[in-house]
Amino acid sequence: MKELDEKGQRARTAANILSQVSSLDKNKALKIAAANLRLHAADILKANSTDVQNAELSGLKGSIIDRLKLTAERIDGIAEGLEQIINLEDPVGEVISMTVRPNGLQIGQRRVPLGVVGMIYEARPNVTVDVFGLCIKTGNSCILRGGKEAFLSNQALVKILRLSLSESDLPEDSVQLVEDTSRESAVAMMKLNKYLDILIPRGGAGLIKTVVENSTVPVIETGVGNCHIYVDSQADPDKAVAISFNAKTHRPGVCNAAESLLIHESVASVMLPLIGKKLQEKNVEIRGDETVCRILDYAVPASEEDWGTEYLDYIISAKVVGSLDEAINHINHYGTKHSEAIVTENYTNAQKFLNRVDAAAVYVNASTRFTDGYEFGFGAEIGISTQKLHARGPMGLKALTSTKYIIYGDGQIRE
Repeated sequence: MKELDEKGQRARTAANILSQVSSLDKNKALKIAAANLRLHAADILKANSTDVQNAELSGLKGSIIDRLKLTAERIDGIAEGLEQIINLEDPVGEVISMTVRPNGLQIGQRRVPLGVVGMIYEARPNVTVDVFGLCIKTGNSCILRGGKEAFLSNQALVKILRLSLSESDLPEDSVQLVEDTSRESAVAMMKLNKYLDILIPRGGAGLIKTVVENSTVPVIETGVGNCHIYVDSQADPDKAVAISFNAKTHRPGVCNAAESLLIHESVASVMLPLIGKKLQEKNVEIRGDETVCRILDYAVPASEEDWGTEYLDYIISAKVVGSLDEAINHINHYGTKHSEAIVTENYTNAQKFLNRVDAAAVYVNASTRFTDGYEFGFGAEIGISTQKLHARGPMGLKALTSTKYIIYGDGQIRE
């Protein structure tokens, strides 16, 4: 596709320039961008309002509209995210290690930018700015391919970001938006290995699966979150209720929201009514196994499919388990390796859960909603990696760097 080929060439040129830019100049660009986002908030909101109206007319609703919609407060929060990145240490140039070999060679590793980062994402205009901020700070250029639902919002945002780069004397092509939102453009981007150094999909399970299976560009798999809360036999009731309620209802349309509740059989008759009553405040539908439905007469029977479903809605599956081992095995079978939590006052059980659950983030007595770059102290995030190579969990600045070996010699030759 001609558009992507041209954008790829320009992105590579911009990346070569950015890799040599000082932290001071990169921070200056981010500061100007944050100011411009606030200055031009009315233009962004106007474009976003049209996107939201079009999305609603096409039948979209619920969590998708929530992710798509911008407000003055959300724009200010997005700008604040850029300012937080300014205050973070620039990882580029960091020497991770330096050793001296017997022959006198000094061999070390230095952090360097990845180069050109590609993003394919859905109706999340905040991602546009988050990716821009993290990429600029780490000396990477980026090519963004957002969903058609957020096209006008993304267009307005990228226009402001490119203006900010120009005002900062940095290449505008450090951030580019793919104007074609057809399926063909997504497929073409998956094959742009001549220019892209990495491709990150961010969205629903279908999008991520398609990119992982079809891309010739190295992919970081992110996002799908079938997250569990396990209420142990020795859980504190108040913590169990508060954590379950927060993890499910604080913002149900995001990947770190809880989708499944597991409860030990010895406390189910007490804990389930308490948690269920709290969840009813938000009209959460509980899809339970036979025991859950017997304890809660308002629960509906769960199907096999429910145990592996990411609802992104006010729905939660619930199951009573006979042991901690059963809970761990259930999570490792049905989970998506995103975020999992145990509620317990038993140290041994907590450590067993931490050690055996296979996920990017594992919690003891805390909500899964904390799996987030901002909450982890990384500033914004480019995504939450659920794989194990290169990066895992919330991806901040260091996850957007690679390393190269640097070797100092004094005339050594290999015998």
